[in-house]
Amino acid sequence: MAEFRSIAFVASDAPQAQEAFAELTRRYGKAPPEKADVIVPLGGDGFMLETLHRYLDRNVPVYGMHRGSVGFLMNNYGPEGLKERLARAEPVKLHPLEMVARDAGGTTHTALAINEVSLTRQGRQVAKLCIRVDGIVRMPELMGDGALVATPIGSTAYNLSAHGPIIPLNAGVLALTPVSAFRPRRWRGALLPQKARVKFETLEAERRPVTAVADYTEVRNVLEAEVRETRDVTITLLFDPEHNLDERVLKEQFLT
Repeated sequence: MAEFRSIAFVASDAPQAQEAFAELTRRYGKAPPEKADVIVPLGGDGFMLETLHRYLDRNVPVYGMHRGSVGFLMNNYGPEGLKERLARAEPVKLHPLEMVARDAGGTTHTALAINEVSLTRQGRQVAKLCIRVDGIVRMPELMGDGALVATPIGSTAYNLSAHGPIIPLNAGVLALTPVSAFRPRRWRGALLPQKARVKFETLEAERRPVTAVADYTEVRNVLEAEVRETRDVTITLLFDPEHNLDERVLKEQFLT
């Protein structure tokens, strides 16, 4: 069982998150996130992602508590017995995606994505993309609203809304999913090894501009973007045993 001597609480602007922050800091103190042994975000999944990005370089466990709207990545809220809950929490280790995108001005942008990297049309014209996997052209021309690459933990987010597959956390694959594909209309995407490198090339870029987004980083007028999982960064999430993330991912596949 892990022992955390200092706990940092961070909260979204939601009133219930602020109330929880006041209660928890009164009970357990207010360690700075830059020095704490564990960080506890209070809010929803969006705030959890913000927190993970903000403190990526800390490499400390993160134990979210649900005080927002969507709480798939969060544990249930409860102020009592937090240190005991942290001690018996189960870790889940994740690796984000790295996006390297080049825009029409020749500038190269690098960003990390915990959920997904998406390339979507920027204007009224549908996007036209060429997709390479490990240097081989697998989709010479995809027309539609765009496409995305999702991590297992991100497979239940935008990827699921685009009718992509839900991926168990330890499956060792990434989802490549089209967004409202017009041609080829019947293509539903692919499952790729986590080591795969996916490269998107924008076709007819001047007429059909495309935006690339890695979680919160947006790059407009993208000519090409390469996406891969990076093992240089490891994220550790903590979950109550009864709130096991693997089980919740499995349950999502049977919801009707």
